[in-house]
Amino acid sequence: MRQRRSPQEKKRLSYLKDRRNDYGENQQSSRRNIPRNRRAAHHELRRAESLALQRLRSYGPTADDADPRIRFGRRRTGRWRKSPDATLAIVVAYRLERRARLGIDRPERSRERLDRVRRHLPPSAR
Repeated sequence: MRQRRSPQEKKRLSYLKDRRNDYGENQQSSRRNIPRNRRAAHHELRRAESLALQRLRSYGPTADDADPRIRFGRRRTGRWRKSPDATLAIVVAYRLERRARLGIDRPERSRERLDRVRRHLPPSAR
């Protein structure tokens, strides 16, 4: 049976596992652009394979003279990877530091808050 987690443990896990988009663009646009980019990359890959098959068919019944890249497997042309989002702890720490730097919040208050955030993290992540 699973043990109950204390609120402190839940907060620590949240800081470590929750992620935020720190790329700097609108969250709604990311929800639209990520699938679109993946679609475009897969479309490019399918197109390249289709062209390779057309070239292979043009060689006739014996494809021994065909380009080896065409005969043996896929070529990775369309490749798009999403950059990973930042952990919540990193995002919160950045925002606190920025507030202090810009004078939005008092530096000592931001430092106290930053220490509180770091207390929830394991020593390796501080």
